[in-house]
Amino acid sequence: MSSTGAGKGIAGRGKSKGTKSVSRSHKAGLQFPVGRIARFLKAGRYAQRVGSGSPVYLSAVLEYLAAELLELAGNAARDNKKSRIIPRHIQLAVRNDEELSKLLGSVTIANGGVLPNINSVLLPKKVGKGKDVIGSVSQEF
Repeated sequence: MSSTGAGKGIAGRGKSKGTKSVSRSHKAGLQFPVGRIARFLKAGRYAQRVGSGSPVYLSAVLEYLAAELLELAGNAARDNKKSRIIPRHIQLAVRNDEELSKLLGSVTIANGGVLPNINSVLLPKKVGKGKDVIGSVSQEF
C-alpha cells in the first residue's frame, strides 16, 4: 500500500459517510437547544437580523436560570422528604431566594401556595417566669 491514500477511493474525499453533524448546542456545551432559540428569535421579529452568537448566549442564560431554579427546588423537595419536585417546591425555592423572587415577583405559580408566615402580633405573649416575679417584689420595697 502506498502512503498517497490509494485504496481509500472516492469516499476519502470531502465529507465521508461516517461524519455526523454536530449541533450548535453540543459545540457550545449546552443542553438547551440553540437552533430552536435561533428560530424563535427570527420568527419573533425582535430585530431585522439575528447574529450567530445571540441564540448561544440566550440559551446559556436560560440554561443557567433553569439549573439554579431546579437546584433550589430540589433542595426544598429534599427538606420536605420528597423525591419529586412539585409546584410547591418551586414556589418555596423562588420566594426564599432574593434574586429569583425579584425576577419572578409578579408571577403566580399554580398550586404553589404561600410562604409559611405568622404575623408577630398574632403570636401569644410570653408569660413572665420566676425571675420577673422576684424582680417585681424587690422593687416594691
